[in-house]
Amino acid sequence: MGALNIAVIISGIDEEYQSTILSGIHEFAEEKNINIVHFIAFGGVLGNQNDIGEFNIYNLINYDILDGVILLTNTIASPAVVRDIVDRIREADIPVSSVDCDMEGFCSVGIDNSRAMEEMVRHIVEEHGVRKVNYITGPDANPESIMRFNAYKKVLAENGIEFDERYVYHGLFRERDGVSGVEEFIRNGVLGQAVICANDVMAIGAFNTLKEHGYHIPEDVMVTGFDNIFNARNYYTPITSVDRPLKKSGYIACEQVYNGIMGIKQERSVILETSICRNMSCGCHDVECDDIMLFKRETYDILEIYHRDVPEVNSMSCILAESDDFNHNIESLKRYVEQMNCEKFFLCLCENWLDDSDNPGNEGYLSHGYTENVEVPLAYCDKQFGKLSKFPSSQILSDLKYKTPHSKKYYFSPIHFNDRCLGYSVICNSDFPLRSPMYHAWVISLSNSLENIRKKICLEKALSKLEALYIYDPLTQIYNRNGFYENISKFYSDVSDNKPSMIMFADMDGMKYINDNFGHKEGDFAIKGMAESIGNACSDNEVLARFGGDEFIIFGYNYDEEKAEKLRSNIQKNIHEYNNTSEKPYKIGISIGWHIETLGDDRDFNALITKADLKMYREKRSKPTSREGRQIMGID
Repeated sequence: MGALNIAVIISGIDEEYQSTILSGIHEFAEEKNINIVHFIAFGGVLGNQNDIGEFNIYNLINYDILDGVILLTNTIASPAVVRDIVDRIREADIPVSSVDCDMEGFCSVGIDNSRAMEEMVRHIVEEHGVRKVNYITGPDANPESIMRFNAYKKVLAENGIEFDERYVYHGLFRERDGVSGVEEFIRNGVLGQAVICANDVMAIGAFNTLKEHGYHIPEDVMVTGFDNIFNARNYYTPITSVDRPLKKSGYIACEQVYNGIMGIKQERSVILETSICRNMSCGCHDVECDDIMLFKRETYDILEIYHRDVPEVNSMSCILAESDDFNHNIESLKRYVEQMNCEKFFLCLCENWLDDSDNPGNEGYLSHGYTENVEVPLAYCDKQFGKLSKFPSSQILSDLKYKTPHSKKYYFSPIHFNDRCLGYSVICNSDFPLRSPMYHAWVISLSNSLENIRKKICLEKALSKLEALYIYDPLTQIYNRNGFYENISKFYSDVSDNKPSMIMFADMDGMKYINDNFGHKEGDFAIKGMAESIGNACSDNEVLARFGGDEFIIFGYNYDEEKAEKLRSNIQKNIHEYNNTSEKPYKIGISIGWHIETLGDDRDFNALITKADLKMYREKRSKPTSREGRQIMGID
């Protein structure tokens, strides 16, 4: 049997919480030969429009071709997105495990968040005697965040401390929320004796901000976190936190999905043990930091990653930004794909990614979902670059339909600019997405470079349209006056080869009669018919233009009277055929005059045009003399 395909739906894998859980998932997957297909967003980082673009990767998922799903919805800071994901999974009816968020009908693995946070708050309030306790929450709709926040309020009530919303800052589990929370407490004059944070990264942000404002920890203010991540327990003042088996959570989650696929009976929900790690940030010294050699090695590894990856990502950003066109962009990208040491890489772009509409309401502006088919202009496999034929986006990746003998890890990330969907990238079997905090920056650089190319191509299209408006008549699609003058100059590049030039001036007969009796729409139709009749008569590199409302001008180089007479005759013939086939209640007619002359160095075309115009007008005046006829011909 080939490897199973289990999806992991997650946001923000640059955080230790997520990456540690993923390490447990990967461990079980490798034991059981399971492909793990990650769908990764980085929501809550760059703003609402960017979040739409990030979370759109979840709309790519076709659950019908997957064997199971592992959910980390507590990392997704959008209740609406989570509801949509859950609804679609329920319809698919495949095995699911939800990490740290118990959902009806799904297997789950997690901890007792309420009990763990109650124990933490009691430690601060009862053991340290703190009465003024600030709290920095996670997302308001996140189940874990809600339970921890309620536990904070419960312990305050048990100890007779009145809850005060001013002492609370509502964050999103990001380090900057710890910074913003402390700034707000200080600004509002409500900074208490302790700041309890709903996770460790916010606690680190709070800690740093307090130090910047001159506070000593824990003498002036205590700080606590939750998750006991590496950076928290090895901080220069180790942070009191809640220890939880994150890697084990991932391992069990993958095991639950596997058991569901295989029909193995199991408990629906698994609750793992937690413990309070009392540390120096609250004044306790119960827990030692990691072994100093282990700490040094891991810290050195982190620094090495930054030293290696930051310059490379910066280089990639600059090189791709300098790409003149799409092909150059793809060629430049190859170097940076190789640097990821991946087994495979695919750049999948929507069929309409080059659409020039910038209005989200337009059909070509895609912000939700993906086009029916996607193109693959760059594929990397077996150390070879190429491109693949387009395939239906419902397949997610054509690679997934092949059963592989060994477990693989695929990382799907959205390629977008704000909320505009451009496509997605796929990396297979590389440690770069989890190893490097620069992975998100890598994807952003790729996305921005493609958006720059899209805008450049769209600008070129717009300039082409403007140029067309400048030299072409929009009604007849022949040259206008500007186009006429631009194009006749090319015949005079060699002064020594100056030959006779002809200007033929033509004016429609009866234009006023058509407009007055049949409307201007029919008048426009008649003008287009006249332009077509004249254009079809031109066969010797003549330059034809609409010179005014119903006036046309023709330039001919190396012309004589015989050629001019033949041209006039062909025009009249075409008009006659038009009148016989148009089935209109009116007929179109034309008055023509021309003048031929070898121009001097001054090339006074206007003088030539004036002479041709006078001859045309004499012809027009010679036509029917009755008042009715003159009105029809547009003379009166």
